[in-house]
Amino acid sequence: MQLDGATRLTLIVGDPIAQVKSPAGMTAAFHAAGHNAMVVPAHVVDEDLADFVAAVSRMHNLDGIIATIPHKFACHDLCDSVSARASLLGAVNTMRRNVNGTWHGDMFDGEGFVRAARARGGDPAGRRALLVGAGGAGSAIGLAVLEAGAAQLAIHDPDTARRDALIARLAAVHPGRVTAGSADPAGYGLVLNASPMGMRAEDPLPVPPEALDPATFVGCVITAPAVSPLIAAARARGCPTSTGTEMYAEVQRLMLDFLLHA
Repeated sequence: MQLDGATRLTLIVGDPIAQVKSPAGMTAAFHAAGHNAMVVPAHVVDEDLADFVAAVSRMHNLDGIIATIPHKFACHDLCDSVSARASLLGAVNTMRRNVNGTWHGDMFDGEGFVRAARARGGDPAGRRALLVGAGGAGSAIGLAVLEAGAAQLAIHDPDTARRDALIARLAAVHPGRVTAGSADPAGYGLVLNASPMGMRAEDPLPVPPEALDPATFVGCVITAPAVSPLIAAARARGCPTSTGTEMYAEVQRLMLDFLLHA
């Protein structure tokens, strides 16, 4: 890996941050593309985020900021411009520096999830989908699944205000196809965990695995552990699956293209 005074920087901000894969994966991808750049993790809490972004924006060798939990909504508000899907969702996961020093944001979690699921037999088209988690990643995945042709999307989140806000956003562009759901996965052809449940050993499973039909496709955004407890339980039931690591590989390709090609 090249590292010198000409190295360009991208930061990834989150709280926590130790679980992220971007520093190694994106740095390797930059170098494979012939670009002298690296990704550096930054552990930043909510109340410091705006001041942090304002301060690092003074760095003339900073080209990008990647946002992870819980900063995808807040980073949207720190962008000077965003893509149409990021505007609809009110969230971004990648910020690119414009020539004039301002920030442009986009959200790739949803497209990355759908790409990973399709590659493993989980095409959303025509399926009833249950989404657990209405945060930044869940919002993007919900929109992408609907755009990929899901027949219906049910959303479950213990934070009912956040759930209802996402339902309203998505129903505005996909009327009649978005409803509130529960943790019961029965009757769904696609079950998607976009919550953090599974990052800690003591976490409950987002859905009861005994209620999963073996034909149901199960996807999860958790990257550490690489095989989340939900994915392990779904595989034990015979379900086809996609992991957070597989999703992230697709997201990484999209982020790299976004950061290198204005």
